[in-house]
Amino acid sequence: MSDKATNIKIDSNTIKDIYTNMLRIRFFEEAAINLFENGEIKGTAHSYMGEEAIAASVCQVLNDQDFIASYHRGHGHCIAKGASLDNMMAELMGKETGYCQGLGGSMHIADMNLNIVGANGIVGAAMPLSTGAALASKLRKSGQVAVAFFGDGASNQGIFHESMNLAAIWDLPLVFVCENNQYALSTPYKNTTAISQISARSSSYGIPGVTVDGNNAIEVYLVVRDAIDRARAGEGPTLIEAMTYRWGQHSMRANLRDPRPELEFNEWKKRDPLKLLEEKIYSEKIFTKKDFDELNNSITKEINTAIDFGRQSKEPVFETMLSSVYSPHKYAKEPPNNTDRKLSYTDALNEAMMQEMENDPDVFLMGEDVGETGGIFQVSKGLYDHFGPERVRDTPISEATFTGCGVGAAIAGMRPIVEIQIFDFIALTMDMLVNQAAKFRFMLGGKPTVPLVVRGPQGGGVRLAAQHSQSLEAWFVHVPGLVVVAPSTPYDAKGLLVSAIRDDNPVIFLEQKLLYLGQPEPVPEDLYAIPLGVADIKREGEDITILAISSMVPRSLAAAKVLSRYGISVEVIDPRTLHPLDKDTIIKSVKKTNHLLIVHEACTQGGYGAEISAIVMELAFDYLDAPVVRLGAPHTPMPYNDDLERSVIPSHERIVEEVKKLMDVN
Repeated sequence: MSDKATNIKIDSNTIKDIYTNMLRIRFFEEAAINLFENGEIKGTAHSYMGEEAIAASVCQVLNDQDFIASYHRGHGHCIAKGASLDNMMAELMGKETGYCQGLGGSMHIADMNLNIVGANGIVGAAMPLSTGAALASKLRKSGQVAVAFFGDGASNQGIFHESMNLAAIWDLPLVFVCENNQYALSTPYKNTTAISQISARSSSYGIPGVTVDGNNAIEVYLVVRDAIDRARAGEGPTLIEAMTYRWGQHSMRANLRDPRPELEFNEWKKRDPLKLLEEKIYSEKIFTKKDFDELNNSITKEINTAIDFGRQSKEPVFETMLSSVYSPHKYAKEPPNNTDRKLSYTDALNEAMMQEMENDPDVFLMGEDVGETGGIFQVSKGLYDHFGPERVRDTPISEATFTGCGVGAAIAGMRPIVEIQIFDFIALTMDMLVNQAAKFRFMLGGKPTVPLVVRGPQGGGVRLAAQHSQSLEAWFVHVPGLVVVAPSTPYDAKGLLVSAIRDDNPVIFLEQKLLYLGQPEPVPEDLYAIPLGVADIKREGEDITILAISSMVPRSLAAAKVLSRYGISVEVIDPRTLHPLDKDTIIKSVKKTNHLLIVHEACTQGGYGAEISAIVMELAFDYLDAPVVRLGAPHTPMPYNDDLERSVIPSHERIVEEVKKLMDVN
């Protein structure tokens, strides 16, 4: 391939542009090393020296609207796509003028104006994010192509195979570029990879796979150009493996003995990609010696200007950090629920998606079996018939990747709804939710939005045993950047799902299975939204407040009726949104009743009730006539046996007994 590629005529201006970007990357990285060594760049950084031909040649084929997603060694990709050296250098120095206002650093530089979806500290994350960007392009018919850069180590992760499979079955306009620099932190890839060439793995997914000389800029350019043309023509993805060699250690902070053999290292340095391209440029008389000197001087000035810019920039302030976590929530005015029309909980969710998908063409649904079958709980029934397979997409059983695809599509401007078939499976997606969706806005300095909804059934009550019955809300409220919603009625489910879809933050939308079994209740037919972060007083009372979460709301209301016979007036509060939490409504109620019982289906230990209890103790301690009491499941997985399952989930009888005990009533 190398000889053939070298002999193909390429426009001299293209070669000039590729070489210029390669030189710009080299000088930037040399400067970054010096700045790290003298303490002006802290933490760590990962040099791209030795691999410049790949980024420069790939990005030369792309246009400004095309997407790239990178990894921890991402300086070269960003520079080649056109990122500002000033803003990049300031970010490496942790300054407020950096691309991420000093919040992201070397591993997270991005520029959404150039559709750089970001460098990334998580190995392999670029692949599912790029599938999402490519899916957004396909749905919008925009003609954009996405490129996922990743290292050889990422090819051994499941996310690599899942992303390749998803891109292949959906014919996404995506090019996978594996920069095989032949070592992980210190381990040779041949010791960790069962095949000699990573590109061979493409055959498992029915897509082209090519291995190229990653130090030969012309060869990389020609192969990538063909792959990009193929993707733009709607012919699907390609895997390109570019063989190369990094000059530095894994990172500037590695502090490890370099395990690479000296002879191997020196042989690769002789194949310096800059020198190889210079030889071609000289032989074809594209540049003169004067042109080379002028270009060197010009880029040196660019780098020095960037360093001065970074040094003179201010440090970020605390308020910037706090304001970068969440996008402002969109205002919604809750309508009165004065209709006689009744819907079940699942039908209310279905209607919310149906109406909001009609209202906004950027909204689409994907997940396992959500299409013609409507899902195992029938929440999506009828949506496939109405909107078709493009906007109601059945996915492979690969939760991490289709959730990551949702994150990427949201970053690219769509509003995906990702259904997790059973919410216990969310554990497979936690990297995409916690390290990508939740942190993306923050790491990029509070600039982008991630309008994503991840929804599905959690909890017990239908005898699905330990791995299909957990209540996991406490996981999500602990993560800055996530919104967490847990509606208890059909009316709330519809209105809150609409608000979640319209919100510019990633929303975890929890649907307790017991509520799927509830009776139909009044739900307005019109499209409406309930504001996030506003609790609802489901029953007013004077003697004790019960704060109940999700499926425990109807049980608490049933208990309140029983307790009224004992002369106990119970106020039942449903927070509806667990984050942001309506603290004011809770504190006001506790100040009135002077007692608080918190009820949730999840295990009491480490449950969300502990957080609410702490808030009340901090803000309303003097108003309490007794300690705050929590009622939840014992510290045990959910059993299969129906009697045992009922004993684990708080019943209205147990709620009654806890209130009587708390109020000292026999």
